[in-house]
Amino acid sequence: MNEYDIAVVGAGPGGYVAALRAAQRGACVCLIEAGQVGGTCLNRGCIPTKALYSTALLLRRIHGAAAHGIQVDPPRFDFAKAVARKDEVVQKLVGGIEQLLRAQGVDVYRGQASLAGEGRLRIRRPEVTAHLRAKNIILATGSRSVRPQAFPVDGKNVLTSREILAIKELPASLLVIGGGYIGCEFASIFAAFGTRVTVVEQLPTLLARTDRHAVREVEKAFKEAGVSVRAATAVESLKVTDGLVRVGLSDGEELEVEKVLVAVGRVPNSAGLGLEQAGVRSDDKGAILVDEGMRTSQPGIFAIGDVTNIIQLAHVASYQAGIAVTNAMGGDAKADYRVVPSAIFTLPEIGQVGLTEEDAKEQGIAVKIGRFAYQASGKALCDGETQGLVKILAAADDDRILGASCVGEEASTLVAEAAAAMQAGMTAQALGRTIHAHPTLPEMLMEAAEDVHGLAVHKAGRRRDR
Repeated sequence: MNEYDIAVVGAGPGGYVAALRAAQRGACVCLIEAGQVGGTCLNRGCIPTKALYSTALLLRRIHGAAAHGIQVDPPRFDFAKAVARKDEVVQKLVGGIEQLLRAQGVDVYRGQASLAGEGRLRIRRPEVTAHLRAKNIILATGSRSVRPQAFPVDGKNVLTSREILAIKELPASLLVIGGGYIGCEFASIFAAFGTRVTVVEQLPTLLARTDRHAVREVEKAFKEAGVSVRAATAVESLKVTDGLVRVGLSDGEELEVEKVLVAVGRVPNSAGLGLEQAGVRSDDKGAILVDEGMRTSQPGIFAIGDVTNIIQLAHVASYQAGIAVTNAMGGDAKADYRVVPSAIFTLPEIGQVGLTEEDAKEQGIAVKIGRFAYQASGKALCDGETQGLVKILAAADDDRILGASCVGEEASTLVAEAAAAMQAGMTAQALGRTIHAHPTLPEMLMEAAEDVHGLAVHKAGRRRDR
């Protein structure tokens, strides 16, 4: 029976990073994966979605080329080629990770793993069942799409995010059930491709935990793109007939669409791991319970990523991987989630970190707010991308930056500067005094930071007494 210092179950952005981190530190490591390395993020989530998003963004810009004096015949969009490009991007990245694992000497096993006693794992494959031993085990099995029993998810007409990324023909019409980040990203992408899109959300607004100013910009863009948004509305029935889906809404309206995307959340993928038999505690949703060091209730067993349901983001899983490996090798690291940036790839895209204005109000935290609009940015005007704004929240007492929201061109990139500033404990005044290259989009962060104190130069603001 093979023995390892660390065995990692699941090769997503948490698992493969954990395996590489452990190997870098000299541990004897194995990685167990039932499918392809990269997990959901690389194969059926973040990367393929963003490859299609890149195509949608380019197509939208081509449609706006006339404003730059570039005359383009109505562009012809080949969805099949866009899908093929998306698959090529995925395969290239999968191959890169496999190469890294080989270079670091990580043993990769294919199959379904489960806990099989103290320090032991069972690996089930179609032809054989194998066992191995490990001093420490890191569970990184991710999450899966929620499939409500009320909806006939058949993978053909009624789809989850996994199946919609596998379709080969562009649907004429699409109903998206769920106005969270997954649903809104797909709505933006397919609307740009020419699909007639409807988004249905039970809550009163889209993107419930996102800055309201940012959400309003997305809603405005949806309206301009012809996306119909039905908030505070539920889907009460779905029926597939003759290749179409008849949809009954809670307001009594009936729709008929070619495809339906069910995007109502994700749940931890912990079934079949043998948690209960091994004494590893989990909650009623299947999330594995861990402490700040990613330790489970059993010594020598750690859990990271979506399967813990702490924050379902790929980069958080990768961060937790480092914590778990450090502690598996005798350290005492603790996770800190105070500065976690996130990005939503709608058109326009959103970047966010720390508190939103709504969070501050709910928590009773006194803040000062600075804002700066894209339409006042020289670089945004040059690019022809004037929709959006940047917002910075600073503590009213000591001026520390507590949060930032960006919506518009490259918002997912801009938010990284705000995250770095927060991690460094910078004040709005310090960020505002930092020299930024001109003309660039990051100047908007400087201006928003200055606007916290009414000092933004390129904004009509408050005059201060001397």
